[in-house]
Amino acid sequence: MEGVLWYVLTGTRGGANRVRLIRALEERPRNANQLAEELDLDYKTVRHHLDVLMDNDMIENSGDDYGAVYLLTDGTQRHWETVEDIMEKVE
Repeated sequence: MEGVLWYVLTGTRGGANRVRLIRALEERPRNANQLAEELDLDYKTVRHHLDVLMDNDMIENSGDDYGAVYLLTDGTQRHWETVEDIMEKVE
């Protein structure tokens, strides 16, 4: 899991935005629209990054497609120290 975290958050062009999404979801679960508004990002950009994070088992969703609420997975929470290390380097 740690290798996946490093790759998804630092090894790709969208890593900085993914870090921002992870940080926002750590505060509280949100849907894609709420994340787009809070982070001042395009909705489609947010959806793309959420899909990448979900594909890598870093977040999960609850609810239907449009209104789905996203939250951190247990695996991400178990490796939170690594996530924090990564966030320090990216921000």
